[in-house]
Amino acid sequence: MTASSQTSFWQEQADSLYPRVSHVIPAMEWPAFSEDIAAILALKEKHNAVILAHNYQTPEIFHCVADVTGDSLALARKAQEVEADVIVMAGVAFMAETAKLLNPSRTVLLPSVEAGCSLADSITAADVRLLRARYPGVPVVTYVNTSADVKAESDICCTSGNARKVIESLGVEEVIMIPDEFLAQNVAKETGVKIITWKGHCEVHERFTPEEIRAWRAAYPGLVVLAHPECPPEVVAEADFSGSTAGMSDFVASGQAGRVLLVTECSMSDNLAVDHPEVEFVRPCNLCPHMKHITLAAIRKSLEQREVEVTVDASVADRARLSIERMLAV
Repeated sequence: MTASSQTSFWQEQADSLYPRVSHVIPAMEWPAFSEDIAAILALKEKHNAVILAHNYQTPEIFHCVADVTGDSLALARKAQEVEADVIVMAGVAFMAETAKLLNPSRTVLLPSVEAGCSLADSITAADVRLLRARYPGVPVVTYVNTSADVKAESDICCTSGNARKVIESLGVEEVIMIPDEFLAQNVAKETGVKIITWKGHCEVHERFTPEEIRAWRAAYPGLVVLAHPECPPEVVAEADFSGSTAGMSDFVASGQAGRVLLVTECSMSDNLAVDHPEVEFVRPCNLCPHMKHITLAAIRKSLEQREVEVTVDASVADRARLSIERMLAV
C-alpha cells in the first residue's frame, strides 16, 4: 500500500466514525477533527499503542480514538489488562502515573504536562507523614487523585466509586481520608467510621451550589439530578442520586430518567448523549481546565514524538503500587 493510499484508508476510517458522534458534534466542526483522528488511528497501529480516556474527555477523543474509557477505577483496572507497547493517557497526570505504576515495563505517555489536578496539588507526601505523626496508628485512605509520592505514604487507595467499600474493608473505627474533603464528608455519612479529612477540593465540583440545583429544577420540570460525591455535601443532599462517573453512567443507562442534570464536568454529558440520544441532558458547563489540555493535536504529537513519557521514581514506585493493588483487591 502506497503512502497516499494509506493516508486515504485512515481518513476513511476516521470519517466512518462521524455518524456515531453527529448528535454532539456539528457537521461543520468535524473537518477540524478528522485529519488528526486519521493520523492517530494510523499511529496507534504503527506503535502498538492504546489510548485510555477518562469520562471527562471531549467526544472526539472519547468516542473516536480511545480504546479504553471510564472513570478512575475502571482505567486503573483496565490498565493492567491492555496488551500494548505504549499507553497514552487521555486524562491527567495522576492517572498517567497510576497507569505507569501498574505497567512498569510499558511506555506511558501523557500528551500534556499541563494536565494536572487541583486535588493532587492540595497535598504532599510530607503532609501525609505529618498526619501520621498526629494520628498514630490511624490508617490512611488516599483518593487516587493524588501523586505517586502521596500514594507511597498511604495504606490503601480508593476512588469515588469504591471509597465506602475500601473504608469498610479495613474494619476500623477511624481512618484518615485524603485529600478531598467533600468526598470524605459524603462517604462519612454512609459509614459508621469516623473520618479525619483534609481540605482539598476539586475546582470543578466545589463551584456547584444548592441554589443552582434548585434553580435548574424550577426551570426544567421532571429533572433528575445526579451529583458527583466530590461536590459539597449540601449539593449532594439536593441530588436524587450521588455516585462516581461510572455510577452516573449506569444510572442514565438504566432508563430511569428522561431529563437529567449531571453535576460534574460537562463533557460527561456530551459523552453520554452519544449513547443515549433519547435522554435530554441539562448541561451546567463547569469545565476542568486540566483535562482540556488533552486535545487530538496533543495526542497526535505525543504519539509522533513519543512524549511526554511518564516515569515514577523507583524509591516510591513499589510503595505507591502496593496502595493501588490493595485497592484493586477489595
